[in-house]
Formats: sequence, C-alpha cells, structure tokens
Amino acid sequence: MNRRDFFQKTGLGSLALTTGVVSSCTSTTQSQFADKHFHINRGYHQIPKLRLSMDRIVKETVGLRPFRASGPRLDTEQLGNKTIVHNYGHGGSGWSLSWGTGNIARQKVLATPERKIAVLGCGTVGIATARLLQESGCEVTIYTKDVPPNITSNLATGTWSPASRVCDPTVAKPEFRSVWEEATRFSHRRFQLLLGMDDIAAWVEEYSAFDEQPARSGAVAAGGEVYELPGLIPERVRLSQKEHPFKAEYVTRRSNMIFNIPTYLRHHLNDFLMFGGKVKIHEIKKLEDIDALPEKVVVNCMGLGAKPVFNDEELTPVSGQLSCLIPQTEVQYKFNTKGANFIARKDGIYLGSNGIVGNWDTTPSKEQTEKVVTILQKVMSEMRG
Repeated sequence: MNRRDFFQKTGLGSLALTTGVVSSCTSTTQSQFADKHFHINRGYHQIPKLRLSMDRIVKETVGLRPFRASGPRLDTEQLGNKTIVHNYGHGGSGWSLSWGTGNIARQKVLATPERKIAVLGCGTVGIATARLLQESGCEVTIYTKDVPPNITSNLATGTWSPASRVCDPTVAKPEFRSVWEEATRFSHRRFQLLLGMDDIAAWVEEYSAFDEQPARSGAVAAGGEVYELPGLIPERVRLSQKEHPFKAEYVTRRSNMIFNIPTYLRHHLNDFLMFGGKVKIHEIKKLEDIDALPEKVVVNCMGLGAKPVFNDEELTPVSGQLSCLIPQTEVQYKFNTKGANFIARKDGIYLGSNGIVGNWDTTPSKEQTEKVVTILQKVMSEMRG
C-alpha cells in the first residue's frame, strides 16, 4: 500500500467514525432536551431580579375602572331622532375586550342606514370601535373631553385579562356569558395581528408565587378573572422547586400578552386620523349635548363619564394604583404574589395590586407604594441565585 492510499482509506474511516459519533450525540441531545422551556429547566438563574427601592419609583398614578355588576352595557336606545349604541362599563377588561365589544357595537351601527357616526370617548374602547367602523366604510368623528395620554386608558396595566372584573357572575344574566365569549374571541384574533409591530403587543412569561395554592380568583372584590375560556393562551403550569428561584411553595408559569400602552394608543389614533377620522375636543355633560351633535347615530364609549349623562346608577368606579419603576432591560416578565404584582413594559415596570370599589379619589398613596415595594423586595431578596 502506498502512502496516498493509506491516507485516503484512513481519512474515510475517520469520517465515518466521526459521523457516527455526531449522529449518536445528536439523537441523544434531541431526546433529552425536547422541552421548549429548556432555559428554565437548566436552572432558575434565567429569571432576573428587580432592583427595588423607593428612589427608583418615577411615577404614581390611580386609574378608575368603570364597573357594572351586570357586565358592560352593549344595548341600543333611542334619544329623540338619534340612535345611541352603548359600549361602556368593562371593569378591568376594557383593554382586552375593546375590539370584541367594539365589533358588537359596529354590528348594531351597521343595522341602521346611517354611515356618518359619532363616537363618544377616546380611550382604548372608543378608538377600537372607531377603527372598526372605519373598516366598514363609516365616516367617524370622535368627540372627547381629552386625548391620550390624558385619559383613563393610559392608567391601566395593559395585560390580556378579558374577564377581569368584567361583571359579578351572581348578578349578570346567563346569556351574558356567550356575549363575553364572542367579544373575547374577536379581540384575541385582533391582537394577534398586532404582534411584531413595534412591540405594540407582545408575549411575555408570567409567574405567580404563593405560599399555598390560591383559591380560584373569581371573586369580584379581588378583581380576578370571573370567567375562563381555555385554548386562547397557554394554561398555567406548576413548576417544581428545581424550575424556579422563588421561596414560595406554589409557583406557576404561563405565557400571556401585554400591551405597551403609549405606543398602542398612538398607533391606533394615528391610523384613525390617517383613514380620514376626526377628533373634536368636546365634553359631553348632558343628553342635550348629544342631541346637538350632527350625527344621527352615536356610539357611547365614555366609560365612567356615562354615569351622570345616562343616569347609570349601576356604574361604579374601582380605583387601582400603579407605581412606575425605572425599566430594566433584562426584566421582561410579569409576576404575581399575595399583595403585589408587576408587569414589565417598554415605558417602565408597573407595580400594583389594589382595587377599591366605589372610590373616586385619584390621589396616589405613598403608603400603598411602600407596601407593594416592601412585599416585592422580600420576594426578590429570598430568590435563589
């Protein structure tokens, strides 16, 4: 055998041996690490800690959720020669249901012969409704007391929670459940179209950590999810002690959607204007103000502003305080525990937890901020890693 033949044969043999080894390793690796949450299974160091202190709080706000025990008002009534389509009173689910109830309002509008439509209110519900009407060929004018960022919708957390204090299930009529499901499914489809667009909407991991398994969060007083609709977002998965860094005994994880509120509102309001919509600063204080509008069909998306105008005794505020922490690039998740929670958005990390029924006061409480910061500081200090 000459030297050239020797190297050619040994080279092929080595290649065959190497290929076999690589093939064997690849097969083993694939079977061992099939879980898409491999980074979590490797350890808890992938969940970064918050840097918490009172001097890192840059903003405190109190938002008022418009709650109706029977659920959002979505009916139609006549006011002289005007048709009023109501779309208000969503509780803590206004952001999530905005497109769905907007679609229900659109269907009621399209049942009339009119195509010049007035929308009252420039919050997330009003803007979504106005855009849907435009998509159906309507000429829309929004009449509003103020525009973003000086509106109640700017004071929300911005998370997918379509049943958050949407009604009191002991008061709401049985048929409301199917209305809610219709609105929830429609909204969910619309939000999927926003994913990937400048982080207007995004998926994040959501963790919950408690000392024991919490009771089902359907109590209205707690602001929990009063209904469930499986299949739209991943189910919660309980994590073992090796899969998380928290001291708590009962820890869960799921993926959920969040909305980066300033970008979201600007995007949709700009779209509304680009498609020929008009915004007029015009506060509606009484029914005569509506009667004076030139449009014959009016969609009422005023939220709590509808209470004095339409004498809605059922409508009541539920106040919720948020404290904004300076953003941390590495913190990109949502977290819940007893007495506190936070959500990481592009404009800051928002801490909260409270909901006070019937409270009209929008003055932030320093004591409430200190309480939430203290709870979360303890959680972070006890995290392993």
